[in-house]
Parts: sequence; structure tokens; C-alpha cells
Amino acid sequence: MRRAGLYGVPRVRPWSWQAFLLGFVVVAASAALQGVCVALGAQLYFAAFLPSLFVLGLVAGAPAAVFAAVLTVPLVWWAFIPPFFEFMPLSSANADSINLFCLLAVLLIGLADLCRASMTINGRGGLKSSGDSPATNSQ
Repeated sequence: MRRAGLYGVPRVRPWSWQAFLLGFVVVAASAALQGVCVALGAQLYFAAFLPSLFVLGLVAGAPAAVFAAVLTVPLVWWAFIPPFFEFMPLSSANADSINLFCLLAVLLIGLADLCRASMTINGRGGLKSSGDSPATNSQ
């Protein structure tokens, strides 16, 4: 039986400096992609960052993904919310966009952590049953 996992993608140990460096690189790459989207006229401030947070959570774990999410909020506020490259007070719509990003980031990072844990369990051969479960009926 084949084991579940991300074939060809190395997994990084959570809480390592490599995981946090990968988080920084992912935020930089997402910012470059978001810059292209803004240049083409899109006004979705966090569009490029959400999928990358999920993938980062799968590859490097939840701590690196949380680091990337925390790094993303001031970056987007400074670079992509008009006026560009300035910290100005947020309008209520922009504050709502940041709040929605934080909610979605928590949900995606949690989902990625669950997927990472299930891949680890499947990689070890699955859950082992002891046979003495209260759910079994011996009649």
C-alpha cells in the first residue's frame, strides 16, 4: 500500500530556522505575485497570500505559517492598501479585509496542520487498533 504524503516536496521540521526562513521566502514571493495582480488592476489585497499560507502550513508546519501570516498584515497595509508605501489610518473596509484575512488564515493554518498530522499518521502505517475498544461488541 502506498503511503500518503507530498511526494517530491521535502517537509521541514516545525520551529526550525529553515521553517521560518521558508515562511519569509513565501511571503516575499506572494508579495511579488500580489504586486503583479495590483499592477493588473486587482484590489484583492490578500489574494496571493492565502493559498501560500496553506501550502506553507503543510510543508513547514503551523508555527512558520503563523509567522508568515503575522508578517503579511503590516506588509499588505504598507505596500498594497492605498496610499501605497505609507502607513495611514485604515478605513473600515480595509480593517474588515484584515480581519477577514486573519480569520481565514487561522482556519487555513488549522486545516493545514490537521492535514500534516494525518499525513504523518498515514506515513507511519495508520492508526493501530488495540482490539479492546468500548465500541466493539463481543456478543
